Amino acid sequence: MISLSDVSYAYPDTDHYVLSHVDLGIEAGTVTGIVGASGAGKTTLAKLISGFIPHVDGGELSGTVVVDGVTMAEVTLAEAVSHVGLVIQSPFNQISGAKFTVREELAFGLENLGVPRDEMAERVTEVAGLLGITGLLDRSPYALSGGQQQLVAIASMIIMRTPVLVMDEPTSQLDPGGTRMVFDVMSSLRDAGVTLVIFEHKLELLREHADIVHVLADRQLIASGPSRTMLADPRLEDWGIGSTRFTDASSIARDRGLLGKDVELPVSLDDAIPLYRDFRSAKGN
Repeated sequence: MISLSDVSYAYPDTDHYVLSHVDLGIEAGTVTGIVGASGAGKTTLAKLISGFIPHVDGGELSGTVVVDGVTMAEVTLAEAVSHVGLVIQSPFNQISGAKFTVREELAFGLENLGVPRDEMAERVTEVAGLLGITGLLDRSPYALSGGQQQLVAIASMIIMRTPVLVMDEPTSQLDPGGTRMVFDVMSSLRDAGVTLVIFEHKLELLREHADIVHVLADRQLIASGPSRTMLADPRLEDWGIGSTRFTDASSIARDRGLLGKDVELPVSLDDAIPLYRDFRSAKGN
């Protein structure tokens, strides 16, 4: 579904590559997490996959990016966005500025595709209900909070029903409840066959929802593996990514001899519960 082969990229008017010789393969219908420290190039990689590089940002690009059977550099941006949607970090920058209400904003992309009005109305109602923003439909997008704008930005991409959805820190403006809801929605999209690529620093939620996680550092994808294995890897600290509270606490417990040296460290609460239940049973408590 997604294939990057020997991809390197430098922004215009710079003399260094942000990404260098990146290879990446993502299967259809999967959820892929990509993590990296600030400045590692996550947003650049998200733009490459979605076609905004080179069509919007320009710059020097080598290698090939193929999404849904289409080579991104060889098609127009209008064609690229029919294959892959991009949710960016700043929802304010994703709002079109061309519409006066959230309802119109959600329908904007569908209007450009010539979707019939009745179908547009149905899809707006559906996606607004999915993300809990039905009560915002008649409000101005610019009268909303940052979190509400982020939900609108996510909804504006989901409504397009692209086979691939790239999300660059999609929950940065959301409270824990909103974050959980968005990740649950992403799981339902995966169940519907959508391929998701999530750039996110909330490791616990990636553990719960991502099938595989890739690590971006030193301008390259340098490690990958199943979410639990990769997100408990001690090298994440060296790469500036960190670890979850469950991994930290369990690492200390293991160092003190309270857990076996070979135990697989937990990343999320769901991982930790059976581990410590077994530990208590072994101690006879």
